[in-house]
Amino acid sequence: MVAAPSSGSGKTTVATGLMAAFAAAGLAVSPHKVGPDYIDPGYHALATGRAGRNLDAFMCGPGLVAPLFAHGARGCDLAVVEGVMGLYDGASGQGELASTAHVAKLLRAPVVLVVDASSQSRSVAALVHGFASWDPEVRMGGVILNKVGSQRHEDLLRDALGSSGVPVLGALRRAPQVQAPSRHLGLVPVAERGAAALESVAASAEQVRQGCDMDALLALARSAPRLPGPVWDPHEAVGSPAPVPAAAPVVAVAGGAAFTFSYAEHAELLTAAGADVVPFDPLHDEELPPGTRGLVVGGGFPEMYAPELSANEPLRKAVADLAASGGPVAAECAGLLYLARELDGRPMCGVLDARARMSERLTLGYREAVAVSDSVLAAAGTRMRGHEFHRTVVEPGAGATPAWGMHTPERRVEGFVERGVHASYLHTHWAAEPGVARRFVARCAA
Repeated sequence: MVAAPSSGSGKTTVATGLMAAFAAAGLAVSPHKVGPDYIDPGYHALATGRAGRNLDAFMCGPGLVAPLFAHGARGCDLAVVEGVMGLYDGASGQGELASTAHVAKLLRAPVVLVVDASSQSRSVAALVHGFASWDPEVRMGGVILNKVGSQRHEDLLRDALGSSGVPVLGALRRAPQVQAPSRHLGLVPVAERGAAALESVAASAEQVRQGCDMDALLALARSAPRLPGPVWDPHEAVGSPAPVPAAAPVVAVAGGAAFTFSYAEHAELLTAAGADVVPFDPLHDEELPPGTRGLVVGGGFPEMYAPELSANEPLRKAVADLAASGGPVAAECAGLLYLARELDGRPMCGVLDARARMSERLTLGYREAVAVSDSVLAAAGTRMRGHEFHRTVVEPGAGATPAWGMHTPERRVEGFVERGVHASYLHTHWAAEPGVARRFVARCAA
């Protein structure tokens, strides 16, 4: 588990560098991310050649963390898990729930603390001692010093930590070339950066190779005890899917640079429920995949590509026609914006009587939600946990039927249910409620 005292310490750079360096050494590396983040797993996938997977004890519940981890790590030599925020920062007001420390304990994983040492020397020992001793159930396996200024600075830091009981497993110099660019919702996704993303991952791997004790880190990972309990399986999770025609219904899943936010388990659950999952790119494809019976449009950055999405009129019409025919459509966050009449004044698909625009206000946080209307995803009364993360607002027309009721902490309704459309800002993890996939595919096949 790669953790840090706070956000901005460099754990994404270090975790991605470790993944890439170990993969380049010939190990099969399983990449994971604590929490609901979609962007970091894209860099993890680039580093390892395997799908980056999220471990979220809030959205999926603590009991699913280890089974989902074991599912993702099948057949691998090593798993690297990147934490979220500071080591002990969890769901607001709910103690350790969904924190990096909580997930480390659920996985029985040793923790490597990445410390931004740029503005300290001897004080680093007090900081590391505090994090190592705060919770005796968290096994602090070592520390990697990041943003070290010079050899003398490194010597001072190592000397201070000499009696801490926490070994120094690496010291990394400041290196601007390893930093990924950021914007209003965090790092710029891999799909938007092309070769530049490959270069930054390669630079991170080289920095880690040069500055870390790779043998000691691998030995630390191998010291983790075997995890008891089951391995998650999408077919077992779905159970007996509804009868489907001889030809599996095609479920088109939006991807490309504008729609990069998705959990790997969603496609696995759809497939297990009997669907033929076919990706497509709304920036370039002018038609839905042949035979499309249902559509999933996840999150991403349509606001960055509004002109291109708007200019693709043939696809906008195809999406509108599918929705008008009653075809099942599931849209989250960016997908909601794409289905609206317009986004920042540019025409979108017009499936929903709503207008979307960018906002200065960031909406962020975990949510407890209950379905207030029957839809292609859930029966009214279904409870799910989710996450909101956006800088846009949607202004609905009159008479819209909402999808969810939520406490944030005020009571409010959110989203749209119309014919076969379920559209909402709420990101959910279907592994927590596999019946969502089964219900959606059954509607596609009907």
